[in-house]
Amino acid sequence: MISVLKYGGTSVATVEKIKSIAEAIQSRYLQGEQIVVVVSAMGKSTDQLLRLIHDVNPHPSKRELDMLLATGEQVTIPLLSTALKGLGLNAISLTGAQAGIQTDDQHSKARIESIDTDLIRMHLDAGTIVVVAGFQGISPTGDITTLGRGGSDTTAVALAVALEGKCEIYTDVEGIFTVDPRYHENAKKLDQISYEEMLEMASLGANVLETRAVELAHKFNVPLYVAKSHENIPGTYIIDRSTSLETPAITGISIDERSIMASVKHLPFSQDNIAKLFVKLAERNLYIDMISIAAPYHDHVTVSFTALKDDLNEIQNVIRTLQNDFEDIDITTNDKIVKLSVVGIGMVSHSGVAANIFRLFAEGNIHYYQVTTSEISISYTVLQEDVNRAIELISKAYHL
Repeated sequence: MISVLKYGGTSVATVEKIKSIAEAIQSRYLQGEQIVVVVSAMGKSTDQLLRLIHDVNPHPSKRELDMLLATGEQVTIPLLSTALKGLGLNAISLTGAQAGIQTDDQHSKARIESIDTDLIRMHLDAGTIVVVAGFQGISPTGDITTLGRGGSDTTAVALAVALEGKCEIYTDVEGIFTVDPRYHENAKKLDQISYEEMLEMASLGANVLETRAVELAHKFNVPLYVAKSHENIPGTYIIDRSTSLETPAITGISIDERSIMASVKHLPFSQDNIAKLFVKLAERNLYIDMISIAAPYHDHVTVSFTALKDDLNEIQNVIRTLQNDFEDIDITTNDKIVKLSVVGIGMVSHSGVAANIFRLFAEGNIHYYQVTTSEISISYTVLQEDVNRAIELISKAYHL
């Protein structure tokens, strides 16, 4: 089976780390594995590129932004390929386009539409290690595109799907934890987690894996493993739903600090007007979550939702366009909130989880503004100042 190994930015941040990765790959290659390596840009180089282009123009076009940001990965691939060659191995570096990764034309948030693996397979059959630039592809018009946040994870899983292989994600953490250890130092590392739970945790803010990557792995049943690079420590396997009779009610907690809560006020109440608001937001390709609508008052209504902080300007632009039709409409935002979500496949068979957390919050005097649920998760917007206390209460109650 072909192994697709992905190394994140911190894993390839220095020449020494790149050489260390090359040595780890060498030992596996000598055991007969066919290996494709997907890499991110070195360390914080993407952030440096962003600062550079914004110094030139605070509002660069997304096309030119993609053209620039794609160069980060294109620095890493020849360095790793050269390190492998220095160990006496056959290796070749390929950009996303050379690797056959075809995307749509949505710059900065492109989606992979197909992968032509002929060139990769030719190199693998010749005994060559293929090093691919993550995070990027090529549009139908020949433009370089980037896949958005966590795009290298998506590249790796998509290649594993196309090559009918397995995928291993190596990063700066030892695996998947019940809670981000930065918030809860006693968090437990999970030996395994279901695709459904990992997808829910990723979509709700856990930063270890990108949502689309987990979604792809689940859809095509790609074996997925997450571990720490440069250390021989067992990681976490992401697998099909466990059939264990002792599945806990809650597997983990996700924290999303990227969210804001926006409230659109004085909107004339009608189903058409509410629909118009969200259609306008959707047209800007904005991610909206946790929607709540207050009871109408004097034929007007307040609609609240969570969104990404980075999209605030776009949201305000939408409201300005709506003011042409509804001159009294206004928007307020709260960036002092965090989305806290409890996730667990065991919620399907354990009743009373929501009731118990409401009780914990009441006893701990923790304020929350919105609540949404799915079959295996419950999400709350809470104040930043209450997050650590909320995590402690839930972790203690559910032994996380």
